[in-house]
Amino acid sequence: MIPDGTYTAVLDRFEDELAVLEVSGEDERYELAVDQHDLPQPARHADAVLEIEVADGALVDADYKPVESEQRIDDAQDRFDRLSKRPPSDDDP
Repeated sequence: MIPDGTYTAVLDRFEDELAVLEVSGEDERYELAVDQHDLPQPARHADAVLEIEVADGALVDADYKPVESEQRIDDAQDRFDRLSKRPPSDDDP
């Protein structure tokens, strides 16, 4: 169970009506499944970054971070672009 507190979370995936959040603690990572309707409308997409508050193992509040979300998406695209342009290694057939 996630200890009570405020965390940064990233929406990892959807499972039916649930949104699965990857939650970063000080020394640990957690998963928290919540009803997607409990999230702000603009945050209902993969890689959305949120600041969440958890109490008794449940989501109490979620604040969408659009700038951080866009940066995360851009960083992932940059990594993909760099990898796709990488020259083949000697091990490649």
